[in-house]
Amino acid sequence: MSIKYTPDHEWIEVHGDGTATVGITVHAQDALGDVVFVDLPEVGKTYAEKDVAGVVESVKAAADVYMPVDGEITEVNEALRDDPALANTDPLKAGWFFKVKLANPAQLDPLMDATAYDALLKTL
Repeated sequence: MSIKYTPDHEWIEVHGDGTATVGITVHAQDALGDVVFVDLPEVGKTYAEKDVAGVVESVKAAADVYMPVDGEITEVNEALRDDPALANTDPLKAGWFFKVKLANPAQLDPLMDATAYDALLKTL
């Protein structure tokens, strides 16, 4: 398994079975503040890379959650819907947003690894 990052502050953890888990980064949840609501995508719906697949709302702002790759939603995190604060307390594990079946794994190639994402954060 490997984790990649988008310039829009989503992470995607790739699994060996052609699926991946998607969430928002620690930086994103820090910038948003206390998350109070999430709008998750519909299971079975197909999205293209960079489509808006969800929304996260906090006490400060609302932000779109973008699809990092083309694919079909296979599962959403119902625990996150019930307790949106998981996006703050555990954004890289329990606070995941959705799982996706990858349509084009080559779209992962231009995404950043942890070192490149850390370098991006230093420019913000």
